[in-house]
Amino acid sequence: MPRVYAKIKASLKIPKIIHLVGTNGKGTTGRFLASALYSLGFSTGHYTSPHILTFNERIWFNGENVSDTRLNEAHQKLLSLLDHQDADSLSYFEYTTLLAVFLYQECDYIVLEAGLGGEHDATAVFENILTLVTPVGFDHEAFLGSDILSIATTKLNAMQKKVILSKQPHKEVMQIAKKIAQEKNIRVADYSELLEAQDKEKIEKIARYHKLAYYLKENLMLSVAALKSLGISYEAEDFKHAKLFGRLSQLETNILIDVGHNTLAARSIYESLKENKYILVYNSFKDKNYSEILTVLQPIIEHVEIIAVEDERIEESTKLKKAIEDLQIKHTSFQGIDADKNYLVFGSFSVVETFLKVHGG
Repeated sequence: MPRVYAKIKASLKIPKIIHLVGTNGKGTTGRFLASALYSLGFSTGHYTSPHILTFNERIWFNGENVSDTRLNEAHQKLLSLLDHQDADSLSYFEYTTLLAVFLYQECDYIVLEAGLGGEHDATAVFENILTLVTPVGFDHEAFLGSDILSIATTKLNAMQKKVILSKQPHKEVMQIAKKIAQEKNIRVADYSELLEAQDKEKIEKIARYHKLAYYLKENLMLSVAALKSLGISYEAEDFKHAKLFGRLSQLETNILIDVGHNTLAARSIYESLKENKYILVYNSFKDKNYSEILTVLQPIIEHVEIIAVEDERIEESTKLKKAIEDLQIKHTSFQGIDADKNYLVFGSFSVVETFLKVHGG
């Protein structure tokens, strides 16, 4: 990505970039911020990943997902800048990142969400005006390391110029951020340092309007802190269309869906739903700590219904069933929704995608 970008950089116009890194909450934080910027009159792009149903979800532009027509036009124009060897050398995510930035050239702001990494992520090659750090926890350990020090260092090495951190589940994250900031002469702030009483009142109003779970309100607070850092005034109404689908979303009166897939997400879900019990529609990738995730969710699980997902990364059913049985949780195969029961669909983007396709016929 750095090599290919260096070749075509002179041909691209790069707007002001706000870079998001972290483990959880990048998508909702980014959409809160991008929607508010657009509502305030700024032409804004939000690059997020992965998608649930269609690729276009990854490239949001001025209030809606990019159209197939614009996407195809940009695809052809971008390919004309790349020689065949360079185009073939880019990964799916790298090419998609370049495509999004190419589409966003006339924007005032790009809210650019990192993939699973930080300093080596495709999104890190672009110069940015602000880095936002969402909660950092355990995920993708095979790539990022098996301890918070390694994971946070990899993610936080992407920091540039100015940084705002959200509330962190591990105190080491802020310590590492301050260390890197001192070495690179970067300004670091905790999001709470930027929020005044009037901001908190607006945040509560927005949270009530969208019926936000606590962890989603934390993401909203980070996005508001970003506006404050940029010196942009706002009103609660500027967040009216800001909620991102698939993040503890109420699909029907008895169905909640969430694309979370790690322990940190499970803890946030538990804190938000701990007053009730749910049938958990679930499956997991092989590289996820599903035993720990199920342990966290166990107090709110009535029983588990395993949904069949067609993906080579999905864990073998016998291993998943054994983990569920070891926790003494009852399980069956997912067959459909009972209107008299409450359901939580959780486990990954693929689980939610499969459920939406099955449930929608």
